[in-house]
Amino acid sequence: MSATAPLAFDPADEAVRRDPFAVFARLRDEDPVHWSPALRTWVVTRYDDVRDVAMTPDLSPNRLKPFYASLKDERRTMLAEVMRYLSVWLVFRDPPEHTRLRRLLNGVINPKVVAAMRPSIRRVVDEVLDRVAGRDEVDFAAEVAALVPAWVILDMLGIARERFDEIKVWSDDMRTFIGTSRGEPARYERVQRGAHAMAAFFREAIAERRAEPRDDVISRMIAATDDEGRLSEDELIGTCMLILFGGHETTTSLLTNGVNALLDHPDQLERLRAEPALIESAVEEFLRYDGPSFSIARVVAEEHALAGRVLKPGERVYAMVSAANRDPRQFEQPDALQLDRSPNRHLTFGFGIHFCLGAPLARLEAQACVAALLERFPRLARGAGDPEWLDAMVMRGLTRLPLRLAA
Repeated sequence: MSATAPLAFDPADEAVRRDPFAVFARLRDEDPVHWSPALRTWVVTRYDDVRDVAMTPDLSPNRLKPFYASLKDERRTMLAEVMRYLSVWLVFRDPPEHTRLRRLLNGVINPKVVAAMRPSIRRVVDEVLDRVAGRDEVDFAAEVAALVPAWVILDMLGIARERFDEIKVWSDDMRTFIGTSRGEPARYERVQRGAHAMAAFFREAIAERRAEPRDDVISRMIAATDDEGRLSEDELIGTCMLILFGGHETTTSLLTNGVNALLDHPDQLERLRAEPALIESAVEEFLRYDGPSFSIARVVAEEHALAGRVLKPGERVYAMVSAANRDPRQFEQPDALQLDRSPNRHLTFGFGIHFCLGAPLARLEAQACVAALLERFPRLARGAGDPEWLDAMVMRGLTRLPLRLAA
């Protein structure tokens, strides 16, 4: 983009989807709180401002309620079941409901629980890589990055891995809506179909565990209690949907984006192979450099001043995490991939009360998968065909990443 080109951000543009960072650089310098007529929303790009959006109580994560209220009756009826379950997702709730739900879930999924999963995660990684070993080329996105986190989550929930293919269809249907895919005209029909099928699936799974508890996350959520009681049936179903959807979609994108970044930087790939002890800081750099969280979506609840702009109640805000993570005001050489970067205070997993509950699990899965990939396939290189980027506003990831395993 030339310096004289009009300043605009359109995530539906294929060139922007492939590389949004040039546009983000101009927005940070020229219009850090930018009103987008195309999106009818504020687009925030500087690190401190994105952090402010994530922290202030003036902006609410509950973007579903005003969206649903704006719909015509026919569409509102179509999406009633979708709203029933998505409205209880932790990521869309404000205190005090958020506080109660987070407290209950912290007893079920926490760093101590995840740390104990390290051996089982490595076994999953090995099983997935065994499936592609011996082949010249694979689609890393579909055949490795999608399977590793999905199998881990399915094992946690006590669901047979054989159900993955149908569950993936439901998840893809929901992603067109939750990821705010502008290029999918049937996204409302698809999210209704996916949410209905997934809710019915988990309703049955919950009933089975009420009758006969098991050693899995669903049974532990049913049993979880505090001074205010237990999770409701809708909260159980909705949270199972969130764990399954968020628990594998985000990590899939972390893996694809991280491996793609290494392929773009062969010197860093070789460094990581030579210094495997760098894997923890390398994954943090993947999260910063081109992470899976493209933006944080908020709705203005109370008038809020930000970088000289006044955000009015009812307006939407997209705080661009990918832009904040490349802000030179926060990071030295922000466009360089530095596997030993320290400090590395990226915002990919959110901030404050909305810090991602699944962050420890995503980190551990990415560390295990990337380390094993480089160890087992020393000739790893790009395969035939171009990578394909997800059409989404709140997530960033690759839907296709051809790899050559034996160059």
